[in-house]
Order: sequence, then structure tokens, then C-alpha cells
Amino acid sequence: MENKAEYEQLGQLNRELAQLFERRMELVRRVASYRRERALPVRAEGLSVPDGAEAIADDALRAQYVRFYRDVKQADERWQQLLMRSMRVAFSGAEGAFAHIAVRRIFPEAEAVAYPSFEAAYAAAESGQCDAAVLPIENSYAGEVSQVMDLAFSGSLAVNGVYGMAVSQHLLAVPGTKEEQIKTVVSHPQALEQCRGYIRQRTLDERSAVNTAMAAQEVAQANDPTLAAVASEETAALYGLEIIRRDIHDRSDNTTRFAVFSPTRAASPDSRGGAFILFFTVKDEVGGLAGAINVISAYDFNLRVL
Repeated sequence: MENKAEYEQLGQLNRELAQLFERRMELVRRVASYRRERALPVRAEGLSVPDGAEAIADDALRAQYVRFYRDVKQADERWQQLLMRSMRVAFSGAEGAFAHIAVRRIFPEAEAVAYPSFEAAYAAAESGQCDAAVLPIENSYAGEVSQVMDLAFSGSLAVNGVYGMAVSQHLLAVPGTKEEQIKTVVSHPQALEQCRGYIRQRTLDERSAVNTAMAAQEVAQANDPTLAAVASEETAALYGLEIIRRDIHDRSDNTTRFAVFSPTRAASPDSRGGAFILFFTVKDEVGGLAGAINVISAYDFNLRVL
């Protein structure tokens, strides 16, 4: 048989590759376990030049090795996602709420579990019902979400990631509704605050809801053309509502920051730039806060707006 020795060598190399692949996937399994325990998402890593590529003298062969390495990295990512599919992530609200959208973007492989309040979602992660909770901590226009910040300060969970999500608020109503028919808007107080200019201009009455998705659900059930919700495009599709007016928020840079809370603290920050969140209290006295900030600067930490 022609090239028998070469075929045998290729077969041996294939067996060695299979063994190396198995060892690599076991290491990836450990990485996935670490990420799940600390609620760190699977991140698609950019293509870098793999170790050992510089030892390949032939340019064309080196390019083939880089492509091979890229395929291996994609296999790593798929394996991690498969291992993390049973992960449960709590959020406050209903399907279609911005928090639900945030969970789907941060943990696309996980099960998103709805709870009726920030406290209930946080408690679910504390008790072990869920692996983590994704909750809003701040909006670029309306400011911090005080209920969540209070939980972060007093609770036992660690913040292992902060993720910004651009928020587009739309006016939703039952199909066929005209904008001039609408008299009342219902939504979460933060969403209403983000659309303050539009609401005042139209002199609309306001009604608060637990979250934007429940507001949309209320509008759909009421089937009343005088009632509208402020919510996302995804929510409109979910509850069969029509977008009467797009982008009614006051600022084009409307962004909400979501924090990932989990029982286990990551060994090192997984957020951009090595940033971290610091909670502390100061005495109610003149210069108390300034003194704390001066300590931070004295140790060469830079404070910046995110």
C-alpha cells in the first residue's frame, strides 16, 4: 500500500490530537465551572496569534495554523455555553422587561427567571434558587436605582460584573391607536422619568408599574386607546402592542447599567479596565466624604465616570 508509513503516522497524530483535545476540554470545563460559580458570562475572545506560531517558518502554513487555532477557540466557547445552559439567572419583572433583555444579552445560554421585585430576585440568588441575579443599578439620566444599591450595600452577594445597555423607550398602545387619543402613560418610575420631556409636552397623566413589561401587559389587557405604556420594542412584539412613537426618552445616550450579583466573589475583576465598585459609609460631619475620597486619591486610584 502506497504511503503506508505516512498514513500510520497520521493516524497516530490523530489519536494524540484527540487526547490533547480531551485534556483541553477538561480545562475548559473547569473554566466554565469557575465562571458559573461567580456568574461571569462566556465571552467571545478576539483572535490572537497562538503560542508557537512564530516557530512555523512557512508563511502559508502559519496562516493555516492560525485558522486552526481560531476553530479550536470557537469549540472552547461552544463547550462552555453548553456546560452553562443549566444556569439560572434571576431578574425583576416579566419577560420583555429591560432586565430580562439584559439577562439574555449577558447570559444567552442561561435560563432567565422572573421575580416580582428587586428584593425577591436578590434573595433568589442568596438562597441558591438561582446562580445569580441581574439588577439595574443606575441610569445615565435618572440616576441610581436606590433599592438595588441598598441591597448591594447590605446584602451578602458580590458584584462580579457591571454591563451598560443602551435603552430606547417607546410609546406603546393597542393597534390602531392614534397618538392624540392617549391620555395616560403607565411604566416603571425610572422609565417615566427618562421620558419626562415628552410626557410634559403632551400633558399626559402618569401611572406607575412594577416594570415596563408589566406596564405593557396592563395596556394590552385593558384594550383602551387612551392608555399607553413606555417600554421597549421587544416588549411591544411580546404583548401585541403597536409602537405609536419611537424614542421618546429625553437623551439619546440613555443607558442603564446592570450589575451581576452572585454568592461567590471573582478572584479578579472581570469588568473593563479593572474597575470595581466600592461601598462605604462616612460619619455625618463636615469633610467626611471629602476625607474618604482623599484617601482613594492618596493611593493613586483614579475616579472616573463610567
